[in-house]
Amino acid sequence: QVQLVESGGGLVQAWGSLRLSCAASGRTFRTYVVGWFRQAPGKEREFVAGISRSGGRLYYADSVKGRFILSRDSAKNTMYLQMNSLKPEDTAVYYCAGYRREGIVVSTDGSRYDYWGQGTQVTVSS
Repeated sequence: QVQLVESGGGLVQAWGSLRLSCAASGRTFRTYVVGWFRQAPGKEREFVAGISRSGGRLYYADSVKGRFILSRDSAKNTMYLQMNSLKPEDTAVYYCAGYRREGIVVSTDGSRYDYWGQGTQVTVSS
């Protein structure tokens, strides 16, 4: 089992940048597929980005491609989401999540993720 803790959220102006971190407990972080989801008020949770166990496969939602960069450092048990050129529509609570089950290299389906952090608020002002 792994515990995930997000940090790095905050208030930023449009076109600014933030870097979110997701720190994982335990020694098995490298065995988890991990990703970021977000949920804005009144909207459903949506996939943002995901990364494979090795870090070699990356997937991004179309809405963030070219602006967000996902990475993981297994030695530090940490995943990062560098968010650039932020827009007001990026405002949401961001959650990191992970799963160990085999079968899909990186899932964009939140129901496949077994472990979730508590979330960190990102607010982008216009």
